Amino acid sequence: MDCPVCDKAMITAELHEVEVDYCASCNGIWLDAGELEILLGDPKQADSAVSSFQPVSGANHPVRKCPICRKKMEIVDTDGTGVVLLDRCRLHHGLWFDRGELPTILQRTSLDSSGRIRTLLEELFIRNPGKE
Repeated sequence: MDCPVCDKAMITAELHEVEVDYCASCNGIWLDAGELEILLGDPKQADSAVSSFQPVSGANHPVRKCPICRKKMEIVDTDGTGVVLLDRCRLHHGLWFDRGELPTILQRTSLDSSGRIRTLLEELFIRNPGKE
């Protein structure tokens, strides 16, 4: 699968039974439909949150194509403030998080109140100093 930002091949990593597609070039993360729900461990909470993301028009945000269907994704506001916008496939294939967006969304919302996803992402993406 190619990155919707820089068109480089993404790396697929398994994180507690969820395949996370990661671009090593731009540090973006693609989560297929349903993967956020699995990561959260609470499908109702995740579905409610994703459903609350409101489409935004006229935002100063590049339009990107879904890495699965290659159709233009919609830009959505994650918390009603316009601070963190992300890309969602209109055909519900998944969500694209630019570098730093997923941790920011988790901090700004009640999605990850237990810190579970943040811990999992740190295990996967943050290198331990001196262990390269």
